[in-house]
Amino acid sequence: MKNFTIATAAAAGFAAAFVGLAVPALAAPSGTGSAADTISALEEQGNRVIVNRQSGAALSDASVVSVRQGAELREYTWDAQGDDRILETVGRVIFVDVK
Repeated sequence: MKNFTIATAAAAGFAAAFVGLAVPALAAPSGTGSAADTISALEEQGNRVIVNRQSGAALSDASVVSVRQGAELREYTWDAQGDDRILETVGRVIFVDVK
């Protein structure tokens, strides 16, 4: 019985760690706006947007095919007291496919 309790506790701990470390879903702007509107909204959130064009249409006329997350953008900032530097996530690289 003791082994079963330990195994159950370990499984619960691994499940919690897995869920806690999962990357949150990308909050991509949605709606009927143009690709240019979507890209602008993502950039306003602090993201670096890389556009993959699948046609020759202008961004104002193009539609978004997909939005994918890339690596985090991290930089050092000073803490509130100004005596220690902290590595913080300030955005992400976002790949936007437009057509």
